[in-house]
Amino acid sequence: MRITKSFGVIAIAIFLSTGIARLFPIRSTALEFAYAATVTPNVTVGPQYDTTHVYVAPEDFDRLVASLVTTFGGTTSKQGVFTVTPTPSSTMSQLVLTPVGTLSVFGFKTPVPYPFGVERTGYLVTDLDAAIQAARTAGADVLVTSFNDPIGRDAIIQWPGGVNTQLYWHTTAPSYKALQTIPENRVYVSADRVAAFVDSFLAFSHGNVTADDAHAPGVEIGRPSDTYRRIRIQSNFGKLTVLVTDGHLPYPYGHEMMGYEVSDLAATLAKAKAAGVQVLVPPYTADQRTSALVQFPGGYIAEIHSITGKPN
Repeated sequence: MRITKSFGVIAIAIFLSTGIARLFPIRSTALEFAYAATVTPNVTVGPQYDTTHVYVAPEDFDRLVASLVTTFGGTTSKQGVFTVTPTPSSTMSQLVLTPVGTLSVFGFKTPVPYPFGVERTGYLVTDLDAAIQAARTAGADVLVTSFNDPIGRDAIIQWPGGVNTQLYWHTTAPSYKALQTIPENRVYVSADRVAAFVDSFLAFSHGNVTADDAHAPGVEIGRPSDTYRRIRIQSNFGKLTVLVTDGHLPYPYGHEMMGYEVSDLAATLAKAKAAGVQVLVPPYTADQRTSALVQFPGGYIAEIHSITGKPN
């Protein structure tokens, strides 16, 4: 959970810890992240500029894009073929702008260069160099240093716990409509690394923990007789849900990348099915929301939910 001590208290703690470190050269991780949150710039832009990265075979590209628009509504950018990696490659690319979240769809015509394809989200930032330094200060690794793309610059970072995220900046600032509902990035992390992940992400995002349930209903991860820990975080990057598990997950849990909030789940699923979307987990109710897991053409798996009350 985010540390909320004043800067003065943190500064004193840092001074004392520096003195103690002369005798005991062990730094406090919690103190490091508390300090990072006070010195990292806020580089966020807005959740409508977060893009879920979806990789799909070229032959499934059009079906996936069409199914997303049919299911959620919205518009698309013009489809094109580009090099979006720092090494030679070629991919179909299109932006899908829905009222419940933005997606970047890629259909590589060449082999996908490592480590592309495993980053789950792209965050637009106000200053890429400042964002990369902020991520480093917050404890993230830089897997792909900054490089130019056709419309700006990019980098890929990895949070503690192995979660990969792309940071990007546009030469010409984009302008997207505000979202009707904010999607939630769904991240599965082990109990061993969850504290480091949460501290690191909060320090970078300047966000807050809005809920931390140590006994969330296990039906949310396909284990209705168990409980697990669920942490919800909100920042100007949007929503992020951390699912802390032992990795004993029935399919398809752990494969879904994003959760989309809709006003009418039944109506949304009906539109999805008509567009060739497969319902992998039928609707169930927990934490005052009704949820289902679906698979879009091409393999993209997502959670879709409607709120039935005020979530914990």
